[in-house]
Amino acid sequence: NMASAVLGRLLRLSAVRNGPLSPPSPSTVPGRIVTPSRTAVCTSSGALLPKPKKTPFGLIRIALVVVPFLYVGTQISKSFAALLEEHDIFVPEDDDDDD
Repeated sequence: NMASAVLGRLLRLSAVRNGPLSPPSPSTVPGRIVTPSRTAVCTSSGALLPKPKKTPFGLIRIALVVVPFLYVGTQISKSFAALLEEHDIFVPEDDDDDD
C-alpha cells in the first residue's frame, strides 16, 4: 500500500515537471505533414455531413507521375542490358527459326 502511494506521488510529480505522459499530437511534431481525414458521416443529431471535397483530375495526375517514371525505368534497364552485353556477362543467343 505504501509502495503504491510512493509510486503514485512520483508519477504525479513527473507529470507536473515534464507535462502529461501522453504522446505528442501530430500537429506538434515538427516536419510531419497531417493529412485531413474524416471518419464520421453524420452529426450527433443524426444529420448527414456534406460530401467531402473531391480532388479533380485524379487520373491525369496519376498519369503525369507514372508515365515519366516508367520511361526512366525503361531507359535505365535498357542501358543496363547493353552494359551486360558489352561485358559479355549476358549475351542473348541468336536463335534462327529456320527448321
